Amino acid sequence: MTDPAEDLQRIIESAKRLGVELDETDTVAWLTAIAAQSDDDISVDAESGTFGHRVAMLDFSPRDLARFRKIGEIVELTGDPAVSEGALALSGSAAQSKIQSFPGDADFFQRFNIRADTREEACALLARFLKEKVLAFTRGATYQFLEAKLGSTKSGAPISWTLADIEAGVIETVDGPVRWEDAALDPGWVKADWVVTDPERGKLSNASNVIDVTWEAPNGEIVALDGYLDTFFQEVYLDAEDVPTFAKVVAHVSDDALDDYVAQLEGEVRKYLTKHLNYGKAAKRMYNVFRLSGRHHDAAFVRELFDEPTTILYQVWSLIVTLDNATQPGSSIPIDDVRAQSDALVLEVVKSLEGDEETEIVQALQHLSRTLESQATGEERTAEVTGAQAQVVNLVNTFFHDKLTAMPTIKDYIDLMQAEPAAH
Repeated sequence: MTDPAEDLQRIIESAKRLGVELDETDTVAWLTAIAAQSDDDISVDAESGTFGHRVAMLDFSPRDLARFRKIGEIVELTGDPAVSEGALALSGSAAQSKIQSFPGDADFFQRFNIRADTREEACALLARFLKEKVLAFTRGATYQFLEAKLGSTKSGAPISWTLADIEAGVIETVDGPVRWEDAALDPGWVKADWVVTDPERGKLSNASNVIDVTWEAPNGEIVALDGYLDTFFQEVYLDAEDVPTFAKVVAHVSDDALDDYVAQLEGEVRKYLTKHLNYGKAAKRMYNVFRLSGRHHDAAFVRELFDEPTTILYQVWSLIVTLDNATQPGSSIPIDDVRAQSDALVLEVVKSLEGDEETEIVQALQHLSRTLESQATGEERTAEVTGAQAQVVNLVNTFFHDKLTAMPTIKDYIDLMQAEPAAH
């Protein structure tokens, strides 16, 4: 049995050696809170009107809540209140705003429960509500719809629908043509994506909503339309009035939900440490694995890593994804806004970093900015832009790799994950 005080001292010493600014008082308070036993896993913050699993709520700050609620009006699936109800939540880095000073995309998760006599009727209502949502929020002054995922191919891959596909009501897949209504009969992973602008901050970001759709039968039984009812360990829900809907649905979550969730996360960790190498994304998932599986001291170290000035580079991932979307044929996303965001990142890096690290990263970002000067909205990006992106991605990857592998216990975990087959 290890001594908690000794474990904490090792974290502090490792952080100092690696140049990570660790707030000892905050770390001790977090470790104490996460280790505390509680009869109630759900915590409600009356002041902000939010709620979620008590571990998730430890990392949430309401400072950007108004902004996220505004984006939520764009991405939230709505339907006929006589037959449907929902609970919208933040997920990913947006739900960890207390520790992630520079979050990436605006990721949402929604529980959407449909009351109907039959499963087929519930699926038909899903098809109708989701189509109405997309058509009502196709394009506006601060947003543009990108795509929706509904249905699966015979191989199990999700089907991605553009606006044109949804308007046509049919899409050509590897298995042949599929109607929108037929795709909803076996909906699989339901998701909708937009690009949103924040005029006050002068920033663009991707906003997505992963929707866990359930059918409530007349006898009160609730089942997930994709066959699996998602867990609730990482979401922060935006409206405390949705607690009854949330509680009714999650009462049907499997008793093995936590173990299943950690196993799912570890599959993603393997993927990002092997097949799709991305130490930044791996770090985010490792943090959730560690904090939910009792490896609290490893979680505490990664938690502090997210608050490092260098993690502003994680916003580069969002910029690159946004650039990809801005350079799709027919896009109306202003390329000027992407250029402005790239320039702003250069200034933030100059303020946050120093030494050789700053010089190398600033040069890479400036190269990316220069390549954008000749880029037009809706025009396929040039090879030069793609090359500049790759350079920045490599720098971000190197930062997370070096910090993670310098911590012995985390390096052992990474070695173990890399020794096992990557998840597909």
